[in-house]
Amino acid sequence: MTVSTPERGTGARIQRARGKRAGSGVSAGKGRETSGVGREKVSEIQRARILGAMTEVASERGAANVTVAHVVARSGVSRRTFYELFEDREACFLAAFEDAVARIAAEVVPAYEGEKRWRERIRAALAELLEFLDDEPEVGRLCIVESLAAGPRALERRTRVIEVVKRALDGVHRETKGAREPPPLTAEGVIGAVSSVLHARLTEPQRAGAAGAVPGSSAGSRSPATHAAGTFAELLGPLMGMIVLPYEGTAAATREIERPCAPRPRRPRSQGTDPLRELDMRLTYRTVRVLMAVAQSPGASNRALADAADVSDQGQISKLLSRLQTLGLIQNSGGGPARGEPNAWRLTGKGQQVGEAIDVQMQP
Repeated sequence: MTVSTPERGTGARIQRARGKRAGSGVSAGKGRETSGVGREKVSEIQRARILGAMTEVASERGAANVTVAHVVARSGVSRRTFYELFEDREACFLAAFEDAVARIAAEVVPAYEGEKRWRERIRAALAELLEFLDDEPEVGRLCIVESLAAGPRALERRTRVIEVVKRALDGVHRETKGAREPPPLTAEGVIGAVSSVLHARLTEPQRAGAAGAVPGSSAGSRSPATHAAGTFAELLGPLMGMIVLPYEGTAAATREIERPCAPRPRRPRSQGTDPLRELDMRLTYRTVRVLMAVAQSPGASNRALADAADVSDQGQISKLLSRLQTLGLIQNSGGGPARGEPNAWRLTGKGQQVGEAIDVQMQP
């Protein structure tokens, strides 16, 4: 197991990055932001966990069947924290929708803007979208399927996104010399057709499976998509043919359908903004503070870490450290009370990864 040292690993990087603002090491005493993690920053992670939970639960149960209790249970934050961050369930869903759209746009827009010709722009953007759906079907389901059943405000947000796509499609007659003017409602019809295909793929039984079915789900009582029914990337040619046909005619559409899909390098896909997504733990301000205090001061004792994290109760710091140890984020390299020696806590390899992810998110 990799162990952080004062010269290497997360603690050293955090200290260098935050030394001027946060002080150095645990000796700064109580009340100092020695871990570099303020309450507002922990709230950002808590918010990310809630949005991730909303995405998962909405995909599993259907947006109309999601309750605050479902989201709270999945996210590992308290109901009180939920209502500190969101007015109600609908506000949380809307935030999850906006976050999902932003993540998709971060992949699709650069691909679109990286090409010069209209048809190449559309193909590159569509290829990115389809690959994203293969990697993140729950996020795609939230945008394409569940937003239809989440209420009028969600439909309004969805309509705004569609308007942006319509402008991109209708750009053909402005960018292509001699291009014919598309008939009215062409872009709207194309988007509707493509959305219908993607909606069907995201909700088909082979892809969803019956294990997660929930009666009354807004999407046919199906659980999140898998790859069982084939990949979304395989739809690139057929969907491009559908898009090109009303703009450039049958010959151009046929070429797109028959055009071989060039191998595309698979880039690491962002998994959202929650660095603790895979951990089965309840996230609190003090939990993160203690973890980051260990990162800053490897080998520190319970008492030193309590001072750094501003935890006055020694019993509580022991519980927090025990929880982090059980999660495999820290380990005790000291002798411990059984040997009459103080504990000496250090990050594990897994703890370093989590600490680095938190530190990146904490950067201003």
